[in-house]
Amino acid sequence: MRSNDKRIAAAFLKEQSVPCQDLELMVNALTHPSYAQESNLITNNQRLEFLGDAVLNFVVAEYLYTHYPQLAEGELTKIRARVVCEPALCKVANQLNLGQYLLLGKGEEKSGGRHRQSILADAMEAVIGAVYLDQGYETVRQFILKHLEEDIQKTEAGDHYDYKSRLQELVQGKNRDNVTYSILQETGPAHDRTFVAGVFYQDRLLATGVGHSKKEAQQSAACKVLSNKQLINAIIAEKVNE
Repeated sequence: MRSNDKRIAAAFLKEQSVPCQDLELMVNALTHPSYAQESNLITNNQRLEFLGDAVLNFVVAEYLYTHYPQLAEGELTKIRARVVCEPALCKVANQLNLGQYLLLGKGEEKSGGRHRQSILADAMEAVIGAVYLDQGYETVRQFILKHLEEDIQKTEAGDHYDYKSRLQELVQGKNRDNVTYSILQETGPAHDRTFVAGVFYQDRLLATGVGHSKKEAQQSAACKVLSNKQLINAIIAEKVNE
């Protein structure tokens, strides 16, 4: 582990009060694949991202199940999709100034990787994975809820959309064409499938979303489109293929 990498991880833990003591774990969480490749490192943050995604989904699902017994499975799924989607994770990453601590390759650095939503969201999941391994479930649960509990409560109170319906309303309000969805990938065993959905407009792929059901994946994809104001404006102006 390089001394400078260790220094950056230590600064992140201290300055942002992240509950993790294992510097090696946090260095891995901050290591983007582009940096690992350029530095000939064996590890990057993708495995921790995988773990953190599972932990995050479980913590939010448990919170929803426990605190909102009146809600049916469909409503719980909608709220969870909003709370754990890429824009929401990016928001938390920005609150922690995570971008400034990332270990990025030179090309990724030059192209603005420190501010790229997908990179920040993935790194946030990796940090969650590291906290879980280092501190255990209760601490990572508190860490997640510290940053997401307010969003969960606002979403349950009605501050959320059916993203597919909202996107359809925006597009059809200005155009005759509408968006369509397609399942691009299915992975995992039958009892725990993961779906990747694509949302298309005029045969152009606008965004992809991931979920444990087809509907959840489609909602995630629609959420990403709605969070991209420039893309929405282009669709409304029918300049999406220019």
